Amino acid sequence: MQTSQKHQTRVNIHRLCRQPVKDDDQFCLPHIQILENNACSDIGSQGPSVSYQAYNDQIFTLESSTAAASFVAYDSPSAISVSSSRSPFSPQGSQSWMSDPHHSPDNTHGSPFSGSSVVDDSNGLKHKLRELEVSLLGPESDIIDSCNCCFTSGAHQAASMAGLNHEQLVDMIPRLDLKEVLIACGKALYDNDKSRVAGLMHVLEKMVSVSGEPLQRLGAYVLEGLRARLESSGSNIYKALKCQEPTSSELMSYMHILFRICPYWKFAYTSANAVIKEVMEYEQRIHIIDFQIAQGTQWMYLIAALSKRPGGPPFIRVTGIDDSQSNHARGGGLSIVGQKLSEFAKSYNVPFEFHDTSVSTSEIQVQNLNIRPGEALAVNFPYVLHHMPDESVTISNHRDRLLRLVKSLSPKVVTLVEQESNTNTSPFFSRYIETLEYYTAMFESIDVACPRDDKQRISAEQHCVARDIVNMIACEGQERVERHELLGKWRLRFMMAGFSPYPLSSLVTSAVRDMLKEYNNNYRVVEREGSLYLGWINRAMATSSAWR
Repeated sequence: MQTSQKHQTRVNIHRLCRQPVKDDDQFCLPHIQILENNACSDIGSQGPSVSYQAYNDQIFTLESSTAAASFVAYDSPSAISVSSSRSPFSPQGSQSWMSDPHHSPDNTHGSPFSGSSVVDDSNGLKHKLRELEVSLLGPESDIIDSCNCCFTSGAHQAASMAGLNHEQLVDMIPRLDLKEVLIACGKALYDNDKSRVAGLMHVLEKMVSVSGEPLQRLGAYVLEGLRARLESSGSNIYKALKCQEPTSSELMSYMHILFRICPYWKFAYTSANAVIKEVMEYEQRIHIIDFQIAQGTQWMYLIAALSKRPGGPPFIRVTGIDDSQSNHARGGGLSIVGQKLSEFAKSYNVPFEFHDTSVSTSEIQVQNLNIRPGEALAVNFPYVLHHMPDESVTISNHRDRLLRLVKSLSPKVVTLVEQESNTNTSPFFSRYIETLEYYTAMFESIDVACPRDDKQRISAEQHCVARDIVNMIACEGQERVERHELLGKWRLRFMMAGFSPYPLSSLVTSAVRDMLKEYNNNYRVVEREGSLYLGWINRAMATSSAWR
């Protein structure tokens, strides 16, 4: 499988997984209780459950995972199990790794979901690496001394692995913990011990599977990232994935699957729309700037809700900023989104206008936004600001520049939804561990909603999740576009730009809770200091906040 050279652009799960606007099912939206119990009841009602046909043809896998065809997948329960302190918000323990990035100096407020960490404890890590070394080489190995429980002789270990034949390697796999092999491999790469990395990657190839348990699936994509970084091919990240660029219709289908089975985008829609409706209650002319409009579905829900306003609906104008992947998925420019939104608004008798900026987010200037006097302005940042390079990447610092630009427009409200993860300025190994922890929880949440061997689910993860993972592991500098920050750091950035918090009301929280009733009960939402945290068990996955 070869990657198309024409579409070497990143795929972000939260950026891509918006509900597609399908031509053959015009205006039929999944039921989401965004603003009030019956706000969108006349748009259509579909639950998030997805049933897929069984596929008997060969499963589309990464090249590194082809070994799964000849080796039985390793299904050790310990592969994703870890002890952690339970959050008061979590009646059950999570299999997700619960290191606490929220202790980072980047976050001065913390997360209500944070728990104790196994891998953040250096002594614990050393102990785990020692256990792995014993599993690999036996209790008599002397390559780890009593003062340093990390691998110190990559050559010794690589030589030992090289001496293992096929049968010995297969026999060894059931004794290993996949999580610890992943940690050890990342640490070896961080230490630039290439021979040890090669040996551990050889073991990983036999332990991961795109159709296995959550950690096995994550491990398949982590392995690709490790390989790309080892080969210094981060700039060729998409070649490293060894999977063909999907067609527009295929990509839209994959996005649709993840939108249906995961609430991450619906969390963004629900919370932002509820805030905007609340703030704009008495405004007659509303201008919304969406810095990542994708398919525009979010505004269909808001248009439907505002059409019921007593005294008649307001005039709504939407300015959309496009991104290359959404453009590819819809098979054309934002004129497609504008036409569909206009037709939808007309069907609800809502006066509407759409403006296409035709400029990327990092290039936006005030003159591109068509600001008009007499319109109340709302600005929406849905899982997009983390793609803006900051001061650690370029002196242009587009991340803070964009916030200052928006502040100069005097918006009535700005909505921000971002992943609650700390991967922006962290050194490689810390970022690597954080990536493992965050996406373990992500894959767990997908796992409860879709069969593991479902081909469409596999393709959706490969095309909408894997490239983010590889980018965070393999790339540095301007090539690393996945740069998440915790809410505490976003709070500091917004305040330095002159914003003040707009506390989310109980109505917003209630709307999100109602939406989550459609999903697995391991999802939960917590309000803290005027912001909302969406969690999977006791791991915070995303946050929603508002500013003015």
